[in-house]
Amino acid sequence: MKQIAIVSGKGGTGKTSIIASLAALASGRAVYADCDVDAPDLHLILQPHIRERREFFGIKRALIDSEKCTQCGSCLDACRFGAIADFQVNPTLCEGCGVCKLVCPSEAVEMSESLAGYAYISDTRFGPLVHAELFPGEEASGKLVAMVREMARDLAASCKLDLILIDGSPGIGCPVIASLTGVDLALVVTEPTITGEHDLERILDVAGHFGINTAVCINKYDLNPAGSRRIEALCQERAVMVAGRLPFHPSVVEAMVLGRSVVESGGPVADAISEMWGVLEKRL
Repeated sequence: MKQIAIVSGKGGTGKTSIIASLAALASGRAVYADCDVDAPDLHLILQPHIRERREFFGIKRALIDSEKCTQCGSCLDACRFGAIADFQVNPTLCEGCGVCKLVCPSEAVEMSESLAGYAYISDTRFGPLVHAELFPGEEASGKLVAMVREMARDLAASCKLDLILIDGSPGIGCPVIASLTGVDLALVVTEPTITGEHDLERILDVAGHFGINTAVCINKYDLNPAGSRRIEALCQERAVMVAGRLPFHPSVVEAMVLGRSVVESGGPVADAISEMWGVLEKRL
């Protein structure tokens, strides 16, 4: 089973639009996993029909038993997050560190699991999709990404599909690392801007640290040819293949408005994505 993760060092590079098109090109042959659990949007294009929902429990939070509590104030003094007031825990402020339970002399504090989101298995016009929803303000997004990926692997095995396409989070944080771990190929989407170049270097450092086979896609490369050349020079210096160069074209916006992938609408960007997909398949 092969896994491709599409990631980006920064948001807004076109990562989700690209993976939606790759899903169309791999239609019927792959399972798709939206691992951008903090702000998922792949479902806006794939328009899934949910057939299974699973609960996700993140960090444990403190709960004070009023019958056992002697109101000694030890928990108030020990909490560094200001989560305890009137000997009640505010779950929004609680970080689940457990120090209040540790210092409580009357054992009135318990650490309890709290529902932090949901993971879904859905059907789309291109094949099965695993996606998730993390509630606002919740932690442990990397843990939810790991859950989504595990569900995607199990689903691919049960459906006898040998490819998983992963839509990763932007940046280089915990959910990105969870999206990249163990994949066969990471496609990094960037754009020819100063921030695009800077964040490309950061995500290449992360991928290199974990020894992940990496390729780069330069989106809207023709808007800044000089910037694109600098990115290509950076990739050549790091021995990273530039798998695709996508032009700027209004057909992308037109496809998004219609709720379609770019390759379904056609045009020069669709042609460039199709060519890049052929390169990625050969790379695998």
